[in-house]
Amino acid sequence: MGHFGEGFNLIVLLVVIWSVLWKCYSVWTAVKRGEKWWFVALLLFNTAGILDMIYIFGVAKKKWSDIEKLISRIK
Repeated sequence: MGHFGEGFNLIVLLVVIWSVLWKCYSVWTAVKRGEKWWFVALLLFNTAGILDMIYIFGVAKKKWSDIEKLISRIK
């Protein structure tokens, strides 16, 4: 452990944060839309946000502006 250095640790931390943010938004969207199977799939498969983004933009037809609005409400 520790052979990769602090730069690697930072990258891992950023990937984890990136994945958790997409996961939260996609699961929340699936619940709001009443899509139980998507909810289960999104919880079971952790793919660094890739499945989450496919669901958000492809299935739920959200736009980047929807995410910007959510971010502005959180701030």
